[in-house]
Amino acid sequence: MPQSSKPVVVISGASRGIGAAVAQTMLDAGWAASLGMRNPAASAFSGPDVLNCRYDALDPASERSWFAQTLATYGRIDALVLNAGMMIKKSVLEATDDDFDTIFAVNVKSPMRLSQYAWPHLEKGPGRIVILSSLSGKRIKSDGSGLYGMSKFALTALSHALRQCGRESGVRSTAICPSFVATDMSSTLTGVDPALLTQPEDIAAIVRSVLSLPSRVSIADIPVHWSVEDCY
Repeated sequence: MPQSSKPVVVISGASRGIGAAVAQTMLDAGWAASLGMRNPAASAFSGPDVLNCRYDALDPASERSWFAQTLATYGRIDALVLNAGMMIKKSVLEATDDDFDTIFAVNVKSPMRLSQYAWPHLEKGPGRIVILSSLSGKRIKSDGSGLYGMSKFALTALSHALRQCGRESGVRSTAICPSFVATDMSSTLTGVDPALLTQPEDIAAIVRSVLSLPSRVSIADIPVHWSVEDCY
């Protein structure tokens, strides 16, 4: 098995938005990147330090294949950035069982499985996990975000639980919890000028900073708002 001389970051949902910004930021920082996305053939990223792989959060086989390809190509995993997610804009009174199952499968179960696959390799570093959660994973501000918020609360809890798992090994997990970011998803949810919102590159800069910290710096979560919020 080859062993990359560069640290390797694995990023889910890397085809656009925050995931793509994180990928570019880490490549610019000298890392190799294994990028998971639904259609790798359409990826904007290429080169010897990039591996584009199919990843579908509703298809566990794609997760296993992605990690197998990553290890066969680079022989190591130093960081895992769990960015892929979805929103179903329904209140908890409107949501069906199928809605619940789907959003939790994408936003919680797949990130948990990916963490399990990466963990033995992260322990060798020790490596880092960054989970892109949401301020909706710390508070609920509208009935329409209730189901989404439930899944993001669970995702934030996953990050906290992984942080406890890495207490002795030095693997650190941090949840980044932004409000609206100027992405395709946010464009349908807010009437705010996208130029005023937190940009994907801003979140990517936070991710890079967290990934650069030593194990003696353990950060549970980082709330981020595009303006100022009274509380979260």
